[in-house]
Amino acid sequence: MERVVIGVDPHKLSVTIEVVDRHENLLGSGRFTTDKAGYAAMRKYVSQWPDREWAVEGGLGVGRPLAQRLLEAGERVVDIPAKLAARARLLDTGHGRKTDAHDAHSVAVAAVRAKNLRVLAPDGQLEALRMLVDHRDQLSSRRVQTVNRLHRLLAELTPGKAKKDLTALQARAILASVRPRDVAGKTRRQLAAEELADLVATEKKVKALTIEIRAIVKERGSHLMDLPGVGPIVAARILADVGDVTRFADRNRFASWTGTAPLDASSGEQTRHRLSRAGNRRMNRVLHIAATTQIRLDTEGRAYYRRKLAAGKSRMEAMRCLKRRISDAVYRQLVTDAQAATTAAEPDAAAETGSAGPGGHCGASLESSAVDLPPHIDTSDQPLPGPAQSTLQRPLRRRKSTLKQPLPATG
Repeated sequence: MERVVIGVDPHKLSVTIEVVDRHENLLGSGRFTTDKAGYAAMRKYVSQWPDREWAVEGGLGVGRPLAQRLLEAGERVVDIPAKLAARARLLDTGHGRKTDAHDAHSVAVAAVRAKNLRVLAPDGQLEALRMLVDHRDQLSSRRVQTVNRLHRLLAELTPGKAKKDLTALQARAILASVRPRDVAGKTRRQLAAEELADLVATEKKVKALTIEIRAIVKERGSHLMDLPGVGPIVAARILADVGDVTRFADRNRFASWTGTAPLDASSGEQTRHRLSRAGNRRMNRVLHIAATTQIRLDTEGRAYYRRKLAAGKSRMEAMRCLKRRISDAVYRQLVTDAQAATTAAEPDAAAETGSAGPGGHCGASLESSAVDLPPHIDTSDQPLPGPAQSTLQRPLRRRKSTLKQPLPATG
């Protein structure tokens, strides 16, 4: 039986699917709920096509829960970027009208026509790392809010003595020195004590998560923390968001995805570049943290930053140059770690199969983790414009004859 493609338009409470063959002929469709009963009914409905492939729109975003369930069930799942599905819907009939049925149809058509789609693969450890990093970020935001509320209460309890940078120990000392007697003061002190208890509990959770995240990063064999300015949280965020580094063709594509590749804004004789606000902003943020740390410490990054300032660049321009340099270093380290993991896995695979495979090079794999984020490639993939590489073959030069030509006779 010919393989069919199941286009999926996922939502939180419902899923709309459309089944087509390789000639885009409609074979079936349906709408199911995302609960246990709806998922079982959807699996039962598609069981009539044993050779099937699931194409999930946003399989690394809103469609991640469904993609994870399908992968755990042993299904083959490919990720369809939302932009690719939108283009298919726009070029289809119906003037690009957007409904769940049209979305499922455009996803299925995009999966049939597109080449080299990324096949998702289950990676439970990386998924757990992503959840831990997200939870720690939420706790960090909660800690900032708690500190702000506590700071306001202590400033009202001790006028004129508020500290700019407040820690839990300092807040406890200040709170112990205040004994208000009025009702408002007692209530204010009680609220401050509750905020202090929340702050201590939140900081304890953040420290425990940091230790757990560091252990997972080391267990995955990553050496990102060897780079200056890259700690366990920055390394974990990079691993969680990048996933499989082989989906990036080179460092320029990686820099475009991280938003560290400037956009060409030249006009006429004026050559200039502007800041790129595209790409993964969380990755751009962690690279900014790494760059700030390198500037603060005695590192090669600080020397590079100062050289850019001495060359006439502004602080922001020098920071952008340093972030691009760090992006290249992160990409090289990710590629090195991936190659080391592949080399270490080859003997085990050869021992299981009895023979060694031919191997490959970075970028040859179409398999990616189920927690990868789709790379966003904007109008500028190159860090700076430069001379294009020649694609024409050089003309063959005629070899000079080594034989001496006879001299013309003189009459």
